Amino acid sequence: MSAKGSFYITTPIYYPSSKLHIGHTYTTVAADVMARYKRAQGFDVMFLTGTDEHGQKIENVAKAQGKAPKEFLDKVVAEIKDLWKVMEISYDKFIRTTDDYHERRVQMMFEKLYEKGDIYKGTYEGMYCTPCESFWTESQLVDHKCPDCGREVTKTSEEAYFFKMSKYQDRLLDLFENVEGFAEPKSRVNEMVNNFIKPGLEDLCVTRTSFDWGIPVPFDPKHVIYVWLDALSNYVTALGYPEEVDGDFAKFWPADVHLVGKEIVRFHTIIWPAMLMALDVPVPKKVFGHGWILLEGGKMSKSKGNIVDPVVLIDRYGVDALKYFLLREYSFGQDGIFTNEVLLNRLNSDLANDLGNLVSRTVAMIEKYNGGVIKKGSAVTAFDASLSALAEETIGKVEERLDKLDFSTALDEIWKLVRRTNKYIDETSPWALAKDEHQKDVLDTVLYNLAESIRIVSALIQPFMIHTSRKIWTQFGLEEGDLTHWDSARSFGLLPEGLQVTKAEALFPRIDVPKELESLAALGAPVEAPEKEEKKEAPVPKENAKDKASADSHGAPQPAEISIDDFAKVQLKVAEVVACERHPNADKLLILQLKAGEETRQVVSGISKFFEPEALVGRKVILVANLKAVKLRGVESHGMILAAADGESLGLLTVDMPSGTTVS
Repeated sequence: MSAKGSFYITTPIYYPSSKLHIGHTYTTVAADVMARYKRAQGFDVMFLTGTDEHGQKIENVAKAQGKAPKEFLDKVVAEIKDLWKVMEISYDKFIRTTDDYHERRVQMMFEKLYEKGDIYKGTYEGMYCTPCESFWTESQLVDHKCPDCGREVTKTSEEAYFFKMSKYQDRLLDLFENVEGFAEPKSRVNEMVNNFIKPGLEDLCVTRTSFDWGIPVPFDPKHVIYVWLDALSNYVTALGYPEEVDGDFAKFWPADVHLVGKEIVRFHTIIWPAMLMALDVPVPKKVFGHGWILLEGGKMSKSKGNIVDPVVLIDRYGVDALKYFLLREYSFGQDGIFTNEVLLNRLNSDLANDLGNLVSRTVAMIEKYNGGVIKKGSAVTAFDASLSALAEETIGKVEERLDKLDFSTALDEIWKLVRRTNKYIDETSPWALAKDEHQKDVLDTVLYNLAESIRIVSALIQPFMIHTSRKIWTQFGLEEGDLTHWDSARSFGLLPEGLQVTKAEALFPRIDVPKELESLAALGAPVEAPEKEEKKEAPVPKENAKDKASADSHGAPQPAEISIDDFAKVQLKVAEVVACERHPNADKLLILQLKAGEETRQVVSGISKFFEPEALVGRKVILVANLKAVKLRGVESHGMILAAADGESLGLLTVDMPSGTTVS
C-alpha cells in the first residue's frame, strides 16, 4: 500500500442493451478524473466499472434479436469496452455480472442473508417495471406508471423470497441524518428520507420465477435473484467478498465514493446499505448522485433518438477537449443542457483562447527573444509576486474542490491561473522589454515566469487532460518526472535554466463556430435525430388560453392571427430563477421565484416532468410579466414563463441578458 493509503471509486455497472451516449460517459469521465487525481497524489487506487447483465429486460432484448442472452451480451460488452478505450478510461477492474466469480459470491451472500433470517419466502403481489427492473407499490406510482421512467407497469403475483428491508429503517434514517456526507448532494438526501424512508419501508422482493436469466437461488433454483440485489453486490464481489476478505476487500472497502446518476440513488442509498447492514459489512463512505446532461430540457435516450455520440465529438475535437467540456461546463450535482454551440464556444474560449494561446505566445517569445532557451533572470517586476503566489496557492484550492467532487470549480481555479498568466504578459509587455538592451535581465525573468506558470498548469490539468499536459512538456523540453508530478505544482521556481523550447501546432485550434455548426448539421451529428419529428406548441395553462386555435381545411390547428397592436400589449422580461420547489398539491407543477430587476414574483409552471427544481436555479428565462394573476391548485401565479415543446421534450426560452431587461 502506498504511503497515502487507498482510494476506491466506482461507477454504476452499465446496462448493455443500447448505445452508450454522452450522458453515460459523464459518470465514467468523472470517476476517471478522480482516479487519476488520487493516483497522482500517491494513493493506491481501485477504479471499478462494468456491466449489469441479468434480468428480464436483457432476456427479452436478446430473444427479440434471436440470440441467447450471453451471445447478445458478449458483442455489446465488447462495444462498451471499445468506447472506454477511445475515452481512455483508466479503470483498474471491469466486472461483468455474468462472471463466474461474481455469480458464485452473490449466491454466498444470499445464503448468508437467508441463514440470518433476513430473507424469507412469501408471495409477491404488486407492480413491476420491466425496463427499470423495479418493484413499486401503488402509492409510489405516478399516474399509474413507473415514477422513474414513466412507462407502463405490470401487476404480478408469484412466489418469491423477500429481504427484511423494513428491519433496517431506523438504522438507515440514522445513516442519512447523522453521517455527514454519506449521500450527496443534499437534495438527494431530502428526497430519500422524505419520499421513501419516513413514509415506511416495505420488505423487498428479491427473487423472480417468471423468467430464468439470472443467478439461481442456490437452495431453490427455480428462483433467480432480483437483478438489483445481484448488480449492487458487484462493488464487493469485485474485491473478493465474501470468499476472500483479507486482500483487496480489506484494503479498499468501504468504498470512498460510488458515483451514480440521480435516477438510481434510491437503490444505492437505501437497498444497498440495508443489505450491507444485514451482512455486518460497513456501508460506503459516500454515494454521489449527479445530474443529467439534457438536450433542451429532455433526457437523452435511444427511444427518443436524441443520443449524443461521444465518439463523433472525440474524432472532431479530441478526447481531452471532450473531458474538459463535460466537467467544466456542468455543475456535477445538477442537470445541464447540451448544445453544439455551448460545446464549441467553451472549447474556443477556454482551450483555444486562454490555454492554447498562452502556450503558443510564450514558446514563440522564448524562441524569438532568447533563441529558444529558457533563462532565469535575476531582476524582479512589480507583477511577479502576485503571479507566483497565485501559482503556489492553486494546487490547494484544486484539491479542496476535487475532494468534494466539484470538478467545474476545480477547473475554474486552474483557469484563474491561466488567465492571470495571460494578464502578466500584458502587464510586462515582453515585446517592449526586448527593444531595450538594459531590460534583458527583466525580459529573462518575465519569460521564465511565464514558462514556470505553464509548467504548474500542466501538472494540475493531468487528471483531466493528460495528452495536453504531455504536449506542453514536449514544447518546454520537459520529461515526465519530478518537474511534472502533482506535488511539483506546490512550488514556483523549479524549472531549470537551459531547457530548449520547441514550437508545435496549436494545442487547440480555434473553431469557426458558425461553419462548424453547419458541418455538424450536415453530418447529422453529434445528435441523432428521430426518424419522424412532431412539432407542437408550448403548453399553455388553461386559465390563460383566451383564444382557441382555428383549423384549416385539413383539420390542422392554426393559431389565431393577431395585430402588432395586440402583440405590443404583451410585456416580456428577462427574469432569473432565484428559488424553485415542487407544488405541494400537484406533481406536474413547479413553484418558481423569479427576480426581474428589482422585483421578485412567484410563477407556477407545469414543467415538473422536464426539470428538477434545483437545476433551474440561476437560469434566466423569459417572463410574461403583465399576465393576470391566477391560482393553480391553491398557489398564486403572477405571470408565466415561455417554453418550446418538441415531441416529448421541452425547453425553456432563455437569453443571456441582465434580469429585468425588456424583451422587444
